Amino acid sequence: MKAEIISTGTELLLGQITDTNSPYLASELPLLGIDLYWITHVGDNQKRIVEVLQRAWGRSDIIIVTGGLGPTEGDITRESIADMLGEKMKVDPELVENLRSLFRKLGIEMPQRNIKQANLIPSACAIPNTQGTAPGWWVEREGKIIIALPGPPRELQRMWEKEVKPKLSRKLSGEVIISRIIKTAGIPEAKVDEMVSPLCSSTNPTLALYAKFDGIHLRLTAKAAQKAKAEEMIAAAELRLKSILGDAIWGYDNDILESLVGDMLREKKLTLATMESCTGGLLASTITDVPGSSDYFKGGLVAYTAEMKIAFDVDAALLARKGTIDPEVAAAMAKTARLRMKADIGIGITGIAGPDAVEGKPVGTVHIAIDAGKRKSSFSATYPPRRADVKRRAVVSALFKLRQLLLKM
Repeated sequence: MKAEIISTGTELLLGQITDTNSPYLASELPLLGIDLYWITHVGDNQKRIVEVLQRAWGRSDIIIVTGGLGPTEGDITRESIADMLGEKMKVDPELVENLRSLFRKLGIEMPQRNIKQANLIPSACAIPNTQGTAPGWWVEREGKIIIALPGPPRELQRMWEKEVKPKLSRKLSGEVIISRIIKTAGIPEAKVDEMVSPLCSSTNPTLALYAKFDGIHLRLTAKAAQKAKAEEMIAAAELRLKSILGDAIWGYDNDILESLVGDMLREKKLTLATMESCTGGLLASTITDVPGSSDYFKGGLVAYTAEMKIAFDVDAALLARKGTIDPEVAAAMAKTARLRMKADIGIGITGIAGPDAVEGKPVGTVHIAIDAGKRKSSFSATYPPRRADVKRRAVVSALFKLRQLLLKM
């Protein structure tokens, strides 16, 4: 079955909020064997919403509309669906009583305006909302389904999980579509594409590549009559990818690199300290985004200038000889971090985030060193000269190289 999502709200078009509902629903629909073909954003204008609904009605089997179910004049999803279908809305007394009961429990008098949330058309039945005042709509006509869901993600997700998905599941008996994300780092996108090209010609499962801030992601997607069969197809393709990409694979699906590295440090009972220059503390911040990171992270030093590097015991003669942007300086920073904070491992990062070149070296130059006493590792790269991207990619590279070192320890 073909589906599309219509997200309503002028605030989406103005960039004031980010649409998180569409990605959530997009990840849910394949699990029911439903193919999502289109996602549309439309502002709070009834004429335009009706136009979008008419187009969707002509090409899709399932239409999911998000937002616009509130009590205000600007909430016009119900009115737009009724207009598109040529049906008249009427207030449902049972829904009114449900709303009054909710407000009584909250100890507030229900505003008259909320009564508009109790409207239904003949083709619609209400979808209960236990997290808010706006019931959803389930509309069936001419073999098509329109599902109207509230905009707040907490309300939408609960309604989807408890009400909509079970109802859709009972109506569908088609194929199941599942996906698996395989995350890599350390190999450029073009090289990854070249390495896995024998698998790209497969039509089931399919393979797609995406460049992300934390490396190259590969998405395997399989379609089958039963979930177990689709999982079997994914597993076979994943084995082939593992044999090709090896240690470049660092995680799967919702894995986060800093969390995985933190788990490894905790399991090995090792501690970590950092000393950063061009990343300005972003590595330490990323590490401490993980709850419980105090188990293994001793702390971080930000030495943005040569003077501060010297103040933190980096050899002044080395800096005079090599400058601040050099692999040996990164190694000295890593050692300094380890020794000063009495950690098992130290990481040093120096480089040029931009916008200007430093010491005759181009923007994007980054040197990373890891010092674990007898075990050491280093990495240098030149990233595209965009300041925020250079900092973020340097952090990802440092964590990925730390993971590689930990695998050997």
